[in-house]
Amino acid sequence: MNSTLPCLWRRGSCVLALASILGFGCANDLGSRSPNTLSSQEARSGWKLLFDGTSTAGWRGFGKSAFPTQGWEVQDGWLHHVPKAGGGDIITTETFTDFELTFDWRIATGGNSGVKYLIDEKRGAPVGHEYQVIDDAAHPDAAHGPKRQTAALYDALPPVGAPVKPPGEINQSRIVIRGADVEHWLNGKRVVQYKLGSPELLAAKEASKFRKEALWGTKFATPILLQDHQDEVWYRNIRIRPL
Repeated sequence: MNSTLPCLWRRGSCVLALASILGFGCANDLGSRSPNTLSSQEARSGWKLLFDGTSTAGWRGFGKSAFPTQGWEVQDGWLHHVPKAGGGDIITTETFTDFELTFDWRIATGGNSGVKYLIDEKRGAPVGHEYQVIDDAAHPDAAHGPKRQTAALYDALPPVGAPVKPPGEINQSRIVIRGADVEHWLNGKRVVQYKLGSPELLAAKEASKFRKEALWGTKFATPILLQDHQDEVWYRNIRIRPL
């Protein structure tokens, strides 16, 4: 039996009756546990923390061997980017291929950030697929339309019915790559799904800023990247399960 059961969502809450009986939990549900922790069942199922809530272990600057000395900090169990403090993008020291990634985030009013994957560091620039993290109402990039709004595959595919919470409130997100299939989830709802190499994705690429990027839309082992867009953003409960 698959040890991670799907969540049932009712009025925005995760219904865990069956999962509780069987001793399982939803990937994004913390229940009464402290943030940045795993249950014993999650650990047995292959989940691992990418952020322990107290240190920057497992992360480094993009294109660098060490973690930035400014810009990013651990603050009350969050990986926090200080606005306009520099630091640059940060990436995991490990790479992944097929995976389920979950993370909590909150953005400051007018803020912009993102979680990127399918990143080739050898290219020299952090170009890849981006799960958009942004204040849809106040940041000017979001005014370009839904392809640049929360949970979009940035500049390529818009989210459908994204139940986004406003700046200052905590959102729960999920990215799944299984074979060629990719999904973006937001607060328990799948809002983007696409297939790598498909005609639909190639058409979206051609209409985007990535049309000249040869690797965009292809699959390879990737780190996970948190974007420094000079704005204030917080991340926690960053967890991954290889598939």
